[in-house]
Amino acid sequence: MSIQKSISKKKIAAAALAALIAITLTSCGSEKAAACPQVKEGVLTIATDEPVYGPWFDNNDPTTGKGYEAAVAYAVADELGYAKDKVEWVRVPFNNVVAPGCRNFDFDINEFSITPERAKVIDFSTGYYDVTQAVITVKGSKIENANSIADLQGAKLGAQVGTTSYATITDVIKPTQEAAVFDTNDVAKQALANGQIDGLVVDLPTAFYITAVDLENGKIVGQFPAKAGGEQFGLVLSKGSWLTADISKAVDRLRENGTLAKIEDQWLAAGVDAPVLK
Repeated sequence: MSIQKSISKKKIAAAALAALIAITLTSCGSEKAAACPQVKEGVLTIATDEPVYGPWFDNNDPTTGKGYEAAVAYAVADELGYAKDKVEWVRVPFNNVVAPGCRNFDFDINEFSITPERAKVIDFSTGYYDVTQAVITVKGSKIENANSIADLQGAKLGAQVGTTSYATITDVIKPTQEAAVFDTNDVAKQALANGQIDGLVVDLPTAFYITAVDLENGKIVGQFPAKAGGEQFGLVLSKGSWLTADISKAVDRLRENGTLAKIEDQWLAAGVDAPVLK
């Protein structure tokens, strides 16, 4: 083989290798570009609903860090290296969070249960709270003395739209009357107080709060058996977010070092018993 031909073959091989590297880098760059970026450089943007209630937040003000989810949000921020003055809050209605595309927050915290259906269009962190659903009522209602799921099947029940509380009504209780759906728990509890529904399904800490603070003669009828595999709240991120892996690591560290348990003891300690409905 002549020296000229050998050089030509080397040039061709080198050009092919360069092209392959370029394609690979372009592909990697495209994958990185496709991920949802940080909303505001140097700032952690956290979303929640409007309004929000205890025991998850205090006085509808997440910036205080008071309430279970407010405290968890700032603990996660700290794990990620963001001081409190580098955290900004935005308000996003609960039912608008689960949507495709990049959002106006880095993560959302608003009692979102992790489900396979939701995970198709959003990312979840690992779970930060283990959930139990409960049904509440007011004294004198037809389900005041219910002690089983069967006792609830003839009742008019309600829940917030898009929640696992609503799914508990349709999939676990399976009432003979169609469930009432409300935009917020604030509207739902007013409907309960007005006698428009017999009972309201919410997560257990919210049940404790509403019956103790918001409802006159409120009562927890009972809680539902824990789901096989467990239901958990997770932080919500845009699908393909730049932050998903780091958020999950932060939540895992907070669980492992006992921080989540301490926050739960401070803000979610139950003051009354809630019997399990079977």
